[in-house]
Amino acid sequence: MNQHRITPLTESGLLTALSVVLALAAVYLPLVGFLVVLLWPLPLVVLVVRHGLRYGVMAAVVAGLLVGMLVEPLLALRLVLAFGPAGIVLGLAFRRGVSGVAAFGATLAAAIAGQVMAVLLLLAVTNINPLTAQVDILQSSFDTSFKLYADMGMSEEQLTQTKADIQQGLQMLTYLFPLVFILTGLLYAVVAYATGSRVLRRLGHDVPQFPPFAEWRLPQAFLYLFGFALVGLYWGGTRQITLLYEISLNANVLAILAGLLQGVVLVHCLLRHYNVNIPLRIAVYVFIFMTPFLAQVTAMTGLIDMLFDYRRRFSARGKK
Repeated sequence: MNQHRITPLTESGLLTALSVVLALAAVYLPLVGFLVVLLWPLPLVVLVVRHGLRYGVMAAVVAGLLVGMLVEPLLALRLVLAFGPAGIVLGLAFRRGVSGVAAFGATLAAAIAGQVMAVLLLLAVTNINPLTAQVDILQSSFDTSFKLYADMGMSEEQLTQTKADIQQGLQMLTYLFPLVFILTGLLYAVVAYATGSRVLRRLGHDVPQFPPFAEWRLPQAFLYLFGFALVGLYWGGTRQITLLYEISLNANVLAILAGLLQGVVLVHCLLRHYNVNIPLRIAVYVFIFMTPFLAQVTAMTGLIDMLFDYRRRFSARGKK
């Protein structure tokens, strides 16, 4: 039997068509469109790994042109800028055989850069910041709710206090815009890495493995970042230095989230060491995330663990 090897150009055409289909599904399927668009970098990852950087870049450009002709040029350009860099960088990292952590880190940086470029493009063309637009929508919805509460007989004092609390929350949300880019890029990088590595393994490629969850160790820089953030919050708040306060607030939340992740890893190792069954482990994790005080304690423990490495000390004591 004759076996016909698919050519790079043919495979590029098929995967480019798949990118266009995913983009159209993201536009015209309102309920699952957000989930579908997360898979858009996947064809680019496969192309770069199998045929090189040139084919991945060409596929992204061609897919963007086709989506622009079928839907809207600005939307297509935003799609390519937001998701293309992550797919191309991840494919290049897999192709070069770098470690799993390095591949994920590069993908995360590319995903964040892509989100920033997409927002800057929209801001330059339409003069509309999508982040502040979302805050304005929330503000409008709250104003409508306040009118309903007033009609229902809520006292003026309660309305004033509620308005002040919500206004403070919205102001805090605007301060955290840089963190929104980081968390959004993190989501895109996680989905791209998980789906890309799985598909490539199914296609017979060796891709770098990410370390097991129990071996995750975040750098000590997050602990120092947390200390800087506390000082910056104090100085920025007491001396009305808005820029310093905003930077410190984002750094503080980022460090706490990193500490929470490290703390959960530590809890996971302890539960596994004492042979706690899986349903009870899940209950413990849910309880941590659902209880603010316990989540904060776990985050602080995780930050300290970055410095002292309790798992290494615990395992060394167990060997003795």
